[in-house]
Amino acid sequence: MKVVLGSGAYHMAEEVKMKASKYSKEVLDVEIKRFPDGEKYVRILGEGKEAVVVQSTFNPQDEHLIELLLLGDALKEKGFEHLKAVVPYLAYSRQDRVTKEGEPISVRAVMKALGIYYDELYVFDIHNPKTLEYFPGRAVNLSPARAIAEYFREKLGEGLVLAPDKGALARAKAVAELLNLEFSYFEKKRISPTEVQMTPVEVDVSGKNVLIVDDIISTGGTMVKAANILREMGAGKIFVVATHGVFAEGAIERVSKAVDELAVTNTIPTPVSKISLVEDILRL
Repeated sequence: MKVVLGSGAYHMAEEVKMKASKYSKEVLDVEIKRFPDGEKYVRILGEGKEAVVVQSTFNPQDEHLIELLLLGDALKEKGFEHLKAVVPYLAYSRQDRVTKEGEPISVRAVMKALGIYYDELYVFDIHNPKTLEYFPGRAVNLSPARAIAEYFREKLGEGLVLAPDKGALARAKAVAELLNLEFSYFEKKRISPTEVQMTPVEVDVSGKNVLIVDDIISTGGTMVKAANILREMGAGKIFVVATHGVFAEGAIERVSKAVDELAVTNTIPTPVSKISLVEDILRL
């Protein structure tokens, strides 16, 4: 099995190349550059029948998506018969419904386009797993729970795992079960038009280290609020983790000041992308 790395996976390249042989994979050389007018150029420098294309589609999203399509076309043109797309962070995945007449379901458009070239699609912690049904082939939502649990195992000790809301409980549960720890979630109650009350449900956090697990951190406001509540309740160390660090300006600093450690996986390269998903990718 060949592995092709797009420019949206260059931040993983060194580790992928180092560990590929362990998983019976070979990294294929590919030329990626830009024409003077700004258009992308890709060229596959190798042969094979099956390939895994790794391409995260963070900012600039459109550029990374077009490149992913071009890589698929180039591989098919070169004679590859079966292609897997591994898209650690899938752009447009949060645009999963029509809110105003005339809008597209953007994630549907992206998945249908990828389905032209790719037989299988793998993503991590997608916003709405049901949208994977738009992909015409096999589509799998991968969990980063193993990597997150391993990273925090010693740091968290005999602590507990919390989700920022009930909708994220399954994510916290997956990490907690790997660590054999208690888990729960924050219940949110609106007490005024501008204020929301957050309370951990049926757990005692006093003196315990706490890990808050979410899929995406953007502004970080929810995490800061949750951390402040836990401090008031007497929690020990407070850790925050997310799969995707889609950070708005200043978010890393705001969250980092409120907690003992902020970490995200490397689906998107950021200063706090401390948790690698490379081994999960190479197992595919």
